[in-house]
Amino acid sequence: MAATKHKVQPAKIHVKKGDFVMVITGKDAGTKGKVIDVILKKGRVVVEKANMIKRHTKPSQSMPQGGIVSKEAPMASSNVMLYCQECKSVTRVSVKVTEEGKVRACKNCGVNLPDKH
Repeated sequence: MAATKHKVQPAKIHVKKGDFVMVITGKDAGTKGKVIDVILKKGRVVVEKANMIKRHTKPSQSMPQGGIVSKEAPMASSNVMLYCQECKSVTRVSVKVTEEGKVRACKNCGVNLPDKH
């Protein structure tokens, strides 16, 4: 019998690259920062200055000395919430339909969230 391969459905993530978010669980709870990268297939996001890990790197041309480098690691997208800078709190996203099309807005105060940061 042949084994069937299942296609992995990419996760639907509530934040986009460039959004300002707050980490709500884990060791970095309360940390605010921008989303650097979104990994749809794994449902993870990379937030600046959050979930820092240490990498031991070999010497290379770009880094001839090598050594220990700190960098951000991906975390589950469920561990972050969008942070509205107008009402200074975490919020969910609502979608408003306007003349320009669909616009993301803060659920608490109703202010439109910027698309490009």
